[in-house]
Amino acid sequence: MYAGSISVQLFVAFAMNRNVLLLALCQALMLTGTSILLSTSALVGVRLADTPTLATLPLAFQFLGMMISSFTASMLMKHFGRKAGFIGGLLLALGGAATCASAVYNGSYVAFCFGSLLLGLYNGVGQYYRFTAAEVVPMAFKARAISYVLAGGLIAAFIGPNLANLTRDVVADAQFAGTYMSLLVVYGLSMVLVSLTRIPPPGDFERSSGGRSILEIIWQPTFFVAVFSALVGYGIMNLVMVATPLAMQGCGFQFGQTAQVIQWHVVGMFLPSFFTGRLIERYGVLNIIVSGALFMLACIAINLHGITFIHFVSALAFLGLGWNFMFIGGTTLLTEVYTPAEKAKTQGLNDFIVSTTVTTTALSSGYLNYEFGWRTLNLVAVPAVVLALLAACWLLFRRRRTAFQEVV
Repeated sequence: MYAGSISVQLFVAFAMNRNVLLLALCQALMLTGTSILLSTSALVGVRLADTPTLATLPLAFQFLGMMISSFTASMLMKHFGRKAGFIGGLLLALGGAATCASAVYNGSYVAFCFGSLLLGLYNGVGQYYRFTAAEVVPMAFKARAISYVLAGGLIAAFIGPNLANLTRDVVADAQFAGTYMSLLVVYGLSMVLVSLTRIPPPGDFERSSGGRSILEIIWQPTFFVAVFSALVGYGIMNLVMVATPLAMQGCGFQFGQTAQVIQWHVVGMFLPSFFTGRLIERYGVLNIIVSGALFMLACIAINLHGITFIHFVSALAFLGLGWNFMFIGGTTLLTEVYTPAEKAKTQGLNDFIVSTTVTTTALSSGYLNYEFGWRTLNLVAVPAVVLALLAACWLLFRRRRTAFQEVV
């Protein structure tokens, strides 16, 4: 039943625009690499670092790379085009994968952090796959195109953790070195797919015009709610997810069980993407953001309730679903606040803010888990999610009141 529905959705995506399908596959391969990093980085960090509190620092470097490249990539793409930007990012990814593999083999913590930084630089570039999809379809299909591209991550849910599990012992006496070597194939295939896309180059007006000032754009209530929804959805998801392998290891679970939890978390993140766009069209983007915040609160409640395998699986699935609704909702809402001439700086600022938040949560996740425990880490997430919920409800009420006044 699900397979048939997914096949239909993919056919619709292809019919809408072949670029959407190619971008979805590129997104899938990028997130395959990301899911491998999420499954293995902290475990490699524990072995290479001098202290367990630095276990998640390599992952923080990955998100630091995203933060550095997010705004820069957007502005470079404004002048040189999306395709050139994606190819440049993939060259960085290939270098990062090779560096990480060598670092694991040679036992170098510093080199592993540097390789993670390079991979993060590419991930900052790859964040624009979703915006690119929204730009190559008619206005009415923006939400659906964004959700289709993010649905590519469903492939990553199965390939990433399983690839990590299958390749972790390929290189003798260097666990996970083979895993990072496999990323060379993943990113090489991405390079081929990007070269097949037909993305129009930026026009002269887009290159030269800046539109309104960034302060005028930021001052819009819709901008604030869009960015805040995305940064809370991504930041809290990352805070809990990064600490999960460490928490499970502390509870005595094996790596294979941890990989299963991450796998179902990624399923929760991306399976709904086949339907999220339609849900936004039917129920409205703000209602979807509100639902996402409620799913995240459900995740936290489950984590606070117990630490069995079922608790970890179900909580991380809800966490993924909450991220999906809040991040796709925030991205879709953001497309309402800028003109084509303003998209580079608006998208760049949005992704810079989100990636900065994600970097902070990645860096603090291991520290919070080791110093204060799994329960405290989850409690820390509650205020941010509640604020995002209230912000979305406020804008929803504001829009309904405006619509009512116009009718009267």
